[in-house]
Amino acid sequence: MSNRDLLKRQDRCFIDFARSLTPREWTQPSLCSEWTTHEVLAHLVIGYSISVPSLCWALTTHRMGFDPTNSALAQRLAQQRSPQELIDSFELLIDHRRGIGRVFPPGLLLGDHVLHHLDIALALRRPAEVPDEIVDAVLATEVGLANPFVPAKRNASGLSLHATDTGWTSTTDGRACGMVEGRAVHLASALAGRPHALALLSGDGVPTLSSRIASPAGHVQRDG
Repeated sequence: MSNRDLLKRQDRCFIDFARSLTPREWTQPSLCSEWTTHEVLAHLVIGYSISVPSLCWALTTHRMGFDPTNSALAQRLAQQRSPQELIDSFELLIDHRRGIGRVFPPGLLLGDHVLHHLDIALALRRPAEVPDEIVDAVLATEVGLANPFVPAKRNASGLSLHATDTGWTSTTDGRACGMVEGRAVHLASALAGRPHALALLSGDGVPTLSSRIASPAGHVQRDG
């Protein structure tokens, strides 16, 4: 299955999950910096709908700072539209992406959408139900492709990784920095810079991964 097909499958899984959340849960903090779960949802809608000129204008008004721009856009849209309205919009956009959503690589979008699903589910202590094929694809992208917004490849460098539920592995000759293992969703979340997931992992490489996440280059950004 292509990344484009996996992305559509993930988005539909997220829609089912999002429709199960309560009004109170939409006001709760997520794992993504200072965003609420409502603002994470708004961010996903923006990513599928904002035009390139509108994004450039927003960047200009925030002195080309990507994180402040992302934050301002998500917070403003969340103030304007309810979670239900945003869910309905996101569902329509799955098959009709616009603006930057049409040009952004599906593999990176898949990682972004899975991680934000986990940002909400793990923060709310909800079951993180992402299909194995999808989270394995995200892990492969994280360790194999440098992403300017998410330092997962850097965080994984030199570590041997093992997803105990899906069987996914990424090995390093000589296990230079140790082994890290756990559920695939927790590995993906931790590699993307979410400290919350570290306590759910095991292995002699966890301290190394923890130190990388704690360093400035490993900090999670609001765009996830």
